[in-house]
Amino acid sequence: MNNKPLTLGFDVYGTLIDTQGVSAALHPMIGADAAKFLSLWREKQLEYTYRRSLMDCYENFATCTRDALIYTVKFMNCDLTPAQIQHLLAAYATLPAFQDVESSLILIRARGHKMVAFSNGGGAQVEALLHHAGIGEYFHGIVSVDEIGIFKPSPKTYQHFLAATRDNYADNDASKEAHKEQAWLISSNSFDIIGALACGMKAAWIQRCKTVVFDPWEGYSPTLTLNSIAQLPEALTPSQSR
Repeated sequence: MNNKPLTLGFDVYGTLIDTQGVSAALHPMIGADAAKFLSLWREKQLEYTYRRSLMDCYENFATCTRDALIYTVKFMNCDLTPAQIQHLLAAYATLPAFQDVESSLILIRARGHKMVAFSNGGGAQVEALLHHAGIGEYFHGIVSVDEIGIFKPSPKTYQHFLAATRDNYADNDASKEAHKEQAWLISSNSFDIIGALACGMKAAWIQRCKTVVFDPWEGYSPTLTLNSIAQLPEALTPSQSR
């Protein structure tokens, strides 16, 4: 049984941080269409990260978020002013954490695991977001794709995470494999989970909504499937880190 501490890379948006939290700012502007608006905004935000990666035309996550918002405003024919658009973008920078997050992080850290925020977001933006949500103090660091200029699920992003968190290991192939064996991704996004698995990491999928379906790619299944991050401390037992 392997009792070594694990290196846990936590996805931020949608896993730790509730992207639906912007609805409080949005609902007074467009009313009953807020849920549909938010769903399309998030869908286009992710689509733009994929497209920019494929095109080798990187712009940071904040740019993708802004462009997706403008698209959604136009597609839904919403009469929002520039000031309202700026208000929504500001709200996106101050989103709340899910209720199950802080207590779970406290337990995980107490067990000696190394916790790192691993995000498509820029490092400074993610740091500010985590601290605003009251959970920044629990992380040992932040790894951002902004440092290499390509978004998840590019293999380069997971390789970058492994390289950035491989402290206390000698720079040789054996130590790299040893580190990979101890490295986990924690995410609610199935594309992210599949990306990490394809690079040899273990991965815990947080299925926050029962109606969300994991992408049915043959040969790719989460190492763990959990309904809440609250289940993670107990799930990461030594038997799961072999």
